[in-house]
Amino acid sequence: MSPVNAAEIIKVARLNADLTQAELAKRLGTTQPQVVRWERGKTAPSFQRVVDAVRACGFELGVRIHMASKEDAAAIEENLDLTPTEGLRRLSERNRC
Repeated sequence: MSPVNAAEIIKVARLNADLTQAELAKRLGTTQPQVVRWERGKTAPSFQRVVDAVRACGFELGVRIHMASKEDAAAIEENLDLTPTEGLRRLSERNRC
């Protein structure tokens, strides 16, 4: 299992929204070089900045903590092994149905 990081979340959201780094930067009121630094992991944005970047791409980033049922355990384990790209792709496929 690989950890999810801000760089990958921002890049995946931007690419799925078909935005350039410059377009995302403009929506966030920052610079294109700053978006490059985030996506390359050179600097780490705050959690709120990641949420804002994902929203600027037209998506919502949600985090919740709750007790999982036994039925959820298999799905959780399966999803933990997905990369953020795979997770977003799977979510997009579910929303199309």
